[in-house]
Amino acid sequence: MRITLFGTGYVGLVTGTCFAEMGNDVMCVDVDKDKIKALLRGEIPIFEPGLESMVQANTASGRLDFTTDAAAGIDHGEIIFIAVGTPSDEDGSADLKYVLQVADTIGSHMTSRKVIVDKSTVPVGTADQVRETIVAALARRGADVEFDVVSNPEFLKEGAAVADFMKPDRVVIGSSEQWSKEMLDRLYAPFNRNHDKIVHMDVRSAELTKYAANVMLATKISLMNEFANLAERLDADVEAVRRGIGSDPRIGHHFIYPGAGYGGSCFPKDVKALIHTAGDIGYDAEIIRAVEAVNQRQKHVLVDKIIEHFGGKLDGLTFALWGLAFKPNTDDMREAPARSVMESLWQHGANVRAYDPTAMDEAQRIYGKRDDLTLCEKRDETLKGASALIIITEWNQFRSPDFEMLRGALKQPVIFDGRNLFEPSIMRDLGFSHYSIGRPSVRAGE
Repeated sequence: MRITLFGTGYVGLVTGTCFAEMGNDVMCVDVDKDKIKALLRGEIPIFEPGLESMVQANTASGRLDFTTDAAAGIDHGEIIFIAVGTPSDEDGSADLKYVLQVADTIGSHMTSRKVIVDKSTVPVGTADQVRETIVAALARRGADVEFDVVSNPEFLKEGAAVADFMKPDRVVIGSSEQWSKEMLDRLYAPFNRNHDKIVHMDVRSAELTKYAANVMLATKISLMNEFANLAERLDADVEAVRRGIGSDPRIGHHFIYPGAGYGGSCFPKDVKALIHTAGDIGYDAEIIRAVEAVNQRQKHVLVDKIIEHFGGKLDGLTFALWGLAFKPNTDDMREAPARSVMESLWQHGANVRAYDPTAMDEAQRIYGKRDDLTLCEKRDETLKGASALIIITEWNQFRSPDFEMLRGALKQPVIFDGRNLFEPSIMRDLGFSHYSIGRPSVRAGE
């Protein structure tokens, strides 16, 4: 099938590449000329396991192309995906400017029947706005071209997006016309061989499904962090609690790991957007508001522990920090807890020596050159002159360090473990002060 995608960001690039991998003829359109040139060279703008080699192979085969020519892309695709960004406005709402710009462009150029697919995460009712925008653009031209607008939200996990797309748990398709539904069924047929994974519904329900899924997962994280904060105050161990509740199949083990808060491009934005949508219709979404509030508070829990341990005097101290990305296997630092921790430490006059396996360039892009931040090329270089170690992201290479080396390198044998990687009792026996999330704190020598 001939597929066009507008947007070569995270969702657009993964989607287009995976469709090409299944034999479709895919053209990706973006306004960023430098990004398109890089993609044509096989260079991708994000870190995602398995994606770069797949882009290179499908570009070489001729099944995947990249262009800045919107008219050519519209002419090419029988199915056109809109996968551009929907950043949060200051009030938390999703900014649909880029989505509607693409819709206007489609209506200004299309000459044959098209299925227009909203792939971006968009508020309920966006398909109606896209439809109205296309109709208005067609009217300006005096054209009458058949089309349908479909909602097909993505459910990709950063760090596992290629695997998620190639072997989806479900494919949600919200449509109103039988012919567009059949075209999407045909497109997704190669991903739907073992059993029927396609879930058909109306367009508005599909739009809400995406938000509901992300808010549900964010709720599990914030609720588990609430349990962790309670456990600390009740002399309980949240890791024991986690195992106890996770063994219940109604709850399960996914997304119940306490930590320093959630981040990334999806959960924070989507939670805020759904709160705003609820407000627009006069509904007070109390639980969803609490999810956001708990997460913002959780991002400061580690800093509170650091301040307490050092008696409120952080000025001039240096901290080693392991993990900048909001989760492993990505370089995404959007809303990352590490950003909140570093920025709070800087406000208290502290310095940070940081390392992440993939997010160093992204950290440099965000913060530039500053005297209180050193980005280290190797994990253990962060320890030089550091008064304590802070762990924010649970990369595998952080799980089993040389503790004897750690104790000797740090000015004080102190670890602030934001992902509960280490067992407190073992840390005590190794001579460390160890602070975690929802577990008993131990102090060296006690």
